Amino acid sequence: MEELTDKELHALVSLLDDEDQEVKSHVQNRIFSLGHGIIPFLEKKWEDSFNPQVQKELEDMVHKLQFSQLKERLYDWVNTPDQDLLTGLWIINTYQYPDLDFDKLNTDMHQIYFEVWTAFKNNLLPHEQIKIINNILFNSLRFSANTKNFHSPGNSMLSNVLDTKKGNPISLCAIYLLVAKKLGLPIYGVNLPNLFVLTYKSADVNFYINAFNKGLVFNKQDIYNYLNHLKIEPIDVFFDPCSNKDIVVRTLRNLVMAFEKLGETEKVDEVKEMLNIVTE
Repeated sequence: MEELTDKELHALVSLLDDEDQEVKSHVQNRIFSLGHGIIPFLEKKWEDSFNPQVQKELEDMVHKLQFSQLKERLYDWVNTPDQDLLTGLWIINTYQYPDLDFDKLNTDMHQIYFEVWTAFKNNLLPHEQIKIINNILFNSLRFSANTKNFHSPGNSMLSNVLDTKKGNPISLCAIYLLVAKKLGLPIYGVNLPNLFVLTYKSADVNFYINAFNKGLVFNKQDIYNYLNHLKIEPIDVFFDPCSNKDIVVRTLRNLVMAFEKLGETEKVDEVKEMLNIVTE
């Protein structure tokens, strides 16, 4: 952040209620040019202000700066070799919860992994391993499908899903997948139409898992039947593992749909900006 004295910063912010739109625009651009480091100062000014108009201006500035930071993180994530799934979901999460710390999310996920790990045995057959994971996640920890508020934006926010224990197919699959990866299991996401599932895919074993239905195990023929019911031609992508980037893209598309249903057009446009960064 460019160095300005406290006196200069206070003077700059005080001009936000100037009636001259040109002056106000210049001040906004000047504040924005100072970068993310000025956010705590602006938040403190918001708390100290008794002028609703200035508070609104400060809120808008803070949001623009936070969204700019989010987009920078997303650009960086897209350009990392591994495109770590938890990091990608954390970046999306900060759209609704800008102050969410990655370490907090990581700690919460590690606690879930620990619960599963203490009950886990590596020498069991794959189906038996899945039974243990299902029992811990869906019985002991009580994760379940959010059927009542299926299109809520909160279903795409991992921290919210961890708090409420309710999510949509992709967020529940993401939790399952993150745990399975730490256990060293060959489990991956699979992009189905209108549904996101998992596959256990090794050299000699291949089956599918529906985390939205308490970890129900099914096979390849069930996918053919599902696609036939939807009158959709089967293609490889409906059976094969997808990437972490694919999971992040689908999460963002769900978020676009959620905000569209709420009529929040500004948020729709912003999430589409995020989507463009990931899909370009």
